[in-house]
Amino acid sequence: MNYIFIFLILVSFIFAAINNRLDIATDEMLKASQRAVEIAFGLIGIMGFWLGIVNIAKKSGLMDVLSKIIQKPLLLIFPDIKENKEAQSNIALNISANALGLSNAATPFGIKAMENLQSQNKDKNRATNSMCTFLAINTAGFQIVPAVVLAILSANGMQNPTQIILPTLIVTSIAFISALFFAKILERFYK
Repeated sequence: MNYIFIFLILVSFIFAAINNRLDIATDEMLKASQRAVEIAFGLIGIMGFWLGIVNIAKKSGLMDVLSKIIQKPLLLIFPDIKENKEAQSNIALNISANALGLSNAATPFGIKAMENLQSQNKDKNRATNSMCTFLAINTAGFQIVPAVVLAILSANGMQNPTQIILPTLIVTSIAFISALFFAKILERFYK
């Protein structure tokens, strides 16, 4: 990815130099860098707020309640983790945090869940069906509240950033169901 980014920058500067527009390219690069810092600071506030909400939810037991609600359907999706309560809990917390649009908060739970799944894996060089299914639904990124996207849109001055919630819910639901469907279909062929 770094090579692609460097390539794009070099090509941009070469074409700017050829067209005698190097001053404009430099100015735009500096403006874009400044805007990136402004957006990052806007995200810090929103992410701090939502991570604080998740922390309060964890300490109050709300995340545990949400996790328990999600655990029942998870046993249908991941039948081979019935005995692994820690994996169930981490998968449920990961999906809950992702649903709230807090991928930064979900990541540690996802890593821990994969470690839990790997601990019960007999063939350490090959992913289990549960690991593949978890990766697929995690990649699909189901979100009820896309907090980070809302923060980026708000930081860029969009008047009504919440108008993306319904389309995001529809698209991420379709992606989640599709990922789950294909993971379950493919696990029949790859055991």
